[in-house]
Amino acid sequence: MPDVRNCRRCGRIYNYLGGAPICPVCREQDEADFKRVKEYLYKNPGASMSEVSTMLEISIERIKGYLKEGRLEIINDEGNMVLECETCGKAIRTGRFCDECAKGLAKDLQFTATQMRTDVEKNDTRKKSAVEMRYLNKDIKKKT
Repeated sequence: MPDVRNCRRCGRIYNYLGGAPICPVCREQDEADFKRVKEYLYKNPGASMSEVSTMLEISIERIKGYLKEGRLEIINDEGNMVLECETCGKAIRTGRFCDECAKGLAKDLQFTATQMRTDVEKNDTRKKSAVEMRYLNKDIKKKT
């Protein structure tokens, strides 16, 4: 069944296929903006976020989104770091989590997956024993 939604950016109705909740038109515009940012940074390495935003007329929030998605990285340590780890608040260059928190999250997910797998295996053995066929009355003799 199709998943019809309204675009968060422009309000258009579209068939949602996964990913960011924006319509194909806004997604194409987002990709075009990202390419412009990328080209500007190749030509002007070390440009600040406010400079890129002003020169290309792209919002700082959208540029921060590219950083959080891991598509861009902060290369200089000068000035204000704009990204913080969502768990501990440590300054980071790209993504959503610092290395330590990302490793901790991965370890926790691995533990949870192992625990879930064990629980499923236990439930499977219980179900197998419950589905066996049994005689209700063993005293019934066959007629010959």
